[in-house]
Amino acid sequence: MTTAFDAKAFVRGLPGVPGIYRMLSASGDVLYVGKARNLKKRVGSYFLRNVENPRIRAMLRHVTAMDVSVTHSETEALLLESNLIKSLKPHYNIQLRDDKSYPYIFLSDQPFPRLSFHRGGRSMKGRYFGPYPSASSVREALALIQRVFPVRQCDEAVFRNRSRPCLQYQIKRCTAPCVSLITPEAYGQDVQHVALFLEGLSSKVLEDMIRRMDEASAALDYESAARFRDRIAALRAVQERQAVSGGEGDADVVAIAKKGDNVCVGVTFIRQGRNLGTRTFFPKPGNESALADILAAFVAQYYLDKQIPQQIYLSHQVSNSDWLAAAFAEKSGHTVNLVSQPRGIRRRWIKLAALDVQASLSRHVAGRASQHQRLEALQEALGLDSVPARIECFDISHTQGELPVASCVVFTAEGPLKSDYRRFNIRDVTPGDDYAAMQQALTRRYQRVVEEGTEGEQRLPDLLLVDGGKGQLAVAEAALQELGLNAVLILGIAKGEGRKPGLEQLFLSGQSEAIILPADSPALHLLQQVRDEAHRFALTGHRQRRSKARRESVLEQIPGIGAHRRQSLLKRLGGLQEVAKASLEELEKVPGISPELARRIYAVFHDEEP
Repeated sequence: MTTAFDAKAFVRGLPGVPGIYRMLSASGDVLYVGKARNLKKRVGSYFLRNVENPRIRAMLRHVTAMDVSVTHSETEALLLESNLIKSLKPHYNIQLRDDKSYPYIFLSDQPFPRLSFHRGGRSMKGRYFGPYPSASSVREALALIQRVFPVRQCDEAVFRNRSRPCLQYQIKRCTAPCVSLITPEAYGQDVQHVALFLEGLSSKVLEDMIRRMDEASAALDYESAARFRDRIAALRAVQERQAVSGGEGDADVVAIAKKGDNVCVGVTFIRQGRNLGTRTFFPKPGNESALADILAAFVAQYYLDKQIPQQIYLSHQVSNSDWLAAAFAEKSGHTVNLVSQPRGIRRRWIKLAALDVQASLSRHVAGRASQHQRLEALQEALGLDSVPARIECFDISHTQGELPVASCVVFTAEGPLKSDYRRFNIRDVTPGDDYAAMQQALTRRYQRVVEEGTEGEQRLPDLLLVDGGKGQLAVAEAALQELGLNAVLILGIAKGEGRKPGLEQLFLSGQSEAIILPADSPALHLLQQVRDEAHRFALTGHRQRRSKARRESVLEQIPGIGAHRRQSLLKRLGGLQEVAKASLEELEKVPGISPELARRIYAVFHDEEP
């Protein structure tokens, strides 16, 4: 094989030790990052024999240089490879897109503990159960738990300021500890049941509930006995829904499916014998073609920055499984087993997971085909030379000119590219002047593209959408012309009569006549989706900005209230409304608030002289 550098001489100089290697293009870009137990043998396998994989042959034609880094151990090589892939994003490596943040159920450590959804750092005192594959799975679990165990899920601000039971008490989903309708001891028993259930020990919970039901019945307390009877029935229904027969401890089931260039990997979470759900991923396969190789690369990237269970069941046998298991064990502090051919019920888990990823992949491929068809329809409707590979759309949101926010959303052939979404807080414009706001947003967005030169030009859209008619189109054209970006095609999408979907008018840069597409046009549906997403993203940003401003504005006007004390008040009392309703005594209990300052705050919210 002809290469751009002396491959044989390079391989002869390599040591036979663990490490990582980087393949470089003529421009110095990293094409591929790989790990090796023996650098000499692994790198030599690319150049000293015929390579059957066409993807690898295509990559090697672009290789003009290589770098290697020797590591102390195979585990260190695995970790370094994963970090470099995530930071460099080489074209020929498998690319895993993951937000890394998994949600948990949090049980607080308080006299009357609260059960809640949690995502992020685990710094608060209490117990964390999970991780769960998605926010929806956590909320579903909380809803199921609340039907069986009446433990409060309300915010601290609500809990501290209740004077009478809320609706949750009326529908028997809470025992109203906020107004002392249950003793700490009785509430503690419910909390203990919740913890046992989340630990997978629901059988113990059932035994205790049956015992307490019998005791209440023997004492002729039929109301309590009936309450326990209903809880037992609800708990058994939950068990049937969530239990994994024969499962013990923590495990993940990882299955993979491939169709053409599309790959789907599903990770099913089993914690304490309960199936918490499945999370699916669609990594780019890079230069790997065999499912086992793709799965091995996925597992290496996925688990090195996450909580690792003791058992990982795989749908395919992967190479270097002992290497991966050793690295995972070193990171997690406990033994990790990677099993691809289990027996009994665990074999059934893998089969079910494989069916799940096949279904997810079919839906994904169908969605991509539909998206491509809509893009082709848009090309035909607008008379474009090629299918637009990248569409960016801008929208402005404000309330009567107050605190305007501009949004920029990005769509590709894959659908919405949320990592490239941006918001812009618009400043120094006349309230309600949407033209000036749009000009500022476009200038700020593409000024950076101009400054970054050729690298930035790769991020220019093939089609730029603005929510508006000829006026917004003219503003967008002027803003891009000033930046020297005359090649970008701009489309204004104006709402029709009565703002009814399907009556939109399209104004394309360089054309005077409006384009009106049929209401059932796939191209129009795509434009509506992009526009509506831009509107949603802008509206969410505006509401967040407005809410923050209104929380802080009143307190900022009080002498002696700085940022630290303002945050202390809002966090301790639960928001500006609770600060306004707080008594003088409650204000004085907030850390950092003196009696004199408390009187000043109280006076502001009650129209009194301090």
